[in-house]
Amino acid sequence: MNQNRRKLAKSEARYLKRTVAAALCLFAVLFLLPLLLYGGEEAETLQTPAPTAGLPLDRVVVSPLPELDAKTTVRVSLGDGEVLALPLDKYLWRVVAAEMPASFELEALKAQTVAARTYTLSKMSRTSARHPDADVCSDISCCQAYIDPAAAAGNWGEQAEAYTAKIASAVAGTDGMTALYGGEPIQAVFFSSAAGRTVDAVEVWGNSVPYLSSVDSPEGEEDVPNYRSTVTVTLEEFKRTLLAQYPQADLSGEAAGWFSSPVLNSGGGVATLDVGGVAIPGSALRTLFGLRSANFTVETGEQGVTFSVTGYGHGVGMSQYGANALARQGLTYEEILKWYYTGIDVAPYQTD
Repeated sequence: MNQNRRKLAKSEARYLKRTVAAALCLFAVLFLLPLLLYGGEEAETLQTPAPTAGLPLDRVVVSPLPELDAKTTVRVSLGDGEVLALPLDKYLWRVVAAEMPASFELEALKAQTVAARTYTLSKMSRTSARHPDADVCSDISCCQAYIDPAAAAGNWGEQAEAYTAKIASAVAGTDGMTALYGGEPIQAVFFSSAAGRTVDAVEVWGNSVPYLSSVDSPEGEEDVPNYRSTVTVTLEEFKRTLLAQYPQADLSGEAAGWFSSPVLNSGGGVATLDVGGVAIPGSALRTLFGLRSANFTVETGEQGVTFSVTGYGHGVGMSQYGANALARQGLTYEEILKWYYTGIDVAPYQTD
């Protein structure tokens, strides 16, 4: 009898040990294992060295304020009385997609974004008689180019997804950043390509602007499509077009004698050219004969009057192809902006 009781006691003890062991294992699985796993990840994170600055001091990037553009609304006149209210970041995407090739370097696209943002903010600070109910319009003769995302995607074809994301990155990566002079947004004008140098604003528009002075621009023939172009008009067409605007010009005799005394501007283009005894601005000749820029030479022959033109645009401010060339050289968007806009600062704009 006693022997049976001892066997029963031993059996109950073994059962109790197994039960306790099972309970301990279950506790470990439910409570200790997750703690060890998460604790291990945290410990590994804490042991990872903190990143150190790798840029020179003069190239440290200032982080923009989060979503500053998204909080600003811009009213866009699309023509025919339609005014569209957009967050600034959405509007800037449409401008950059229309103004600069999406194949350009990201830093060039960022520089274009800041220029477009600055130009927009400057426009928003005053009322325009051409679009009194809107801050900006989609007419490039007044404001900036504009394209709907669907139209842009159609133009880009197979690259649509990549280019859409690239321009969105340029906008988000410069959120709120603005080109400032004396704490105020500048007139951030830009153009397509220069012939070696940009032009001082006073030589084109008659107003001296300290940050719109002539600077070197590095793009060249290998970078820019149609960097060099020609326009030829017959002698009869040249006479008719010029005399309609400058009837006092003497276009008698041989055509070779019509042109003399060219005066060049700071960018190497034509400031004025004597045509038939009248000093005519190069910009006026550009408009009259549809030239891509005022950087041109003139020849006459059996075909008529031929203009040989270099570059594209008015030549003041930031050259877009020049910005892309600088980005390929490793310059940041801030350095590109400060290259073309003399003496500016690049910082987030202030809201009310």
